[in-house]
Amino acid sequence: MTETTLFSPLQMGAVKLQHRVVLAPLTRMRSEQPGNVPGALMAEYYRQRASAGGLLISEATQVMPTGQGYPHTPGIHSDAQQEGWRKAAAAVHSKAGLLYIQLWHVGRISHSSHQPDGGLPQAPSAIAASGTALTADWKSVPFEVPRALELSELPGIVAAFRAGAHRAIAAGCDGVEVHGANGYLLEQFLQSRSNQRTDQYGGSIENRARLLLEVVDAVVAEIGAERAGIRLSPWGVANGSGEDDPAPLYSYVITELAKRKLAFIHVIEGRASGIGRGELGRTDGPSALSLARPLWPGVLIAASGYERDTAMADVAEGRVDGVAFGRHFIANPDLPSRLKLNAPLNPYDRSTFYGGTAKGYTDYPALETV
Repeated sequence: MTETTLFSPLQMGAVKLQHRVVLAPLTRMRSEQPGNVPGALMAEYYRQRASAGGLLISEATQVMPTGQGYPHTPGIHSDAQQEGWRKAAAAVHSKAGLLYIQLWHVGRISHSSHQPDGGLPQAPSAIAASGTALTADWKSVPFEVPRALELSELPGIVAAFRAGAHRAIAAGCDGVEVHGANGYLLEQFLQSRSNQRTDQYGGSIENRARLLLEVVDAVVAEIGAERAGIRLSPWGVANGSGEDDPAPLYSYVITELAKRKLAFIHVIEGRASGIGRGELGRTDGPSALSLARPLWPGVLIAASGYERDTAMADVAEGRVDGVAFGRHFIANPDLPSRLKLNAPLNPYDRSTFYGGTAKGYTDYPALETV
């Protein structure tokens, strides 16, 4: 029996990966303005990181204007944005890579300066997140108390995720990942800290999971389960998130997702914060893999400050099927090759993670040019 390694092929729904090194979704805030359109620079960024049969998951991409929470993040709700993603997908496909778009609504992790009408951000309940928002003019200010979504508005949010999935496939992308992690809207509905509704979307675990599952069902109805995945962060603390006891909630969610036969689940391990504003500082968090693996029969991807040795071990020992890398993939466009060769890695420059131009984005050297 052949040993499974980080560099073994993997059938993932409708696509076959030639290795298991995945580009994690990474917000970089470099879309073209006006319109939050993926431009030529973004297409080059993804092209550089593409490899034959390698999976790239795009940066979080808002499915509707009210879903934006940061400056210059791309969308997938206009014709111009769809055309921009078409160019990015073509660039990735020129190297035989695969591109999945991460579908996103930030909910309360926004600011009125990003909202189309200058109104308050939307959320399950009128509860402000802890921490600071980044305004449209790049200033850090305390989060505003959001506006609780009306029951009548929720079908429109579900429809926006479905439309985003349709546009992603129409643009030539290979699939989508629903963003259900890191304290954004779908996780805000999941968790009792941010969801204190008294209607059918609040209270019990089943009610709090309703919107996420409705979104998943709509995406599956549009593009098929074999091209859809989801990202979860059961023990995440990003953006004021966190459930006192995540196990019952996420056991229910993962069990329900298993019935839907998605192409993959992508979990952020408990030892990671899930956002890139600082270095990882948690080393003893509970294991999302230990929770998910027994409940999820399909492809399981994990992200969480992995290094080569830990990624190799987790795949070889069957804890995970693929490993998503963030910071190392930013600084090493040819990361799969470097990991396979056990070659040195370029250091990353955190000061260039968000916003800017080519510096710290498309100017990291590949191995043959080092």
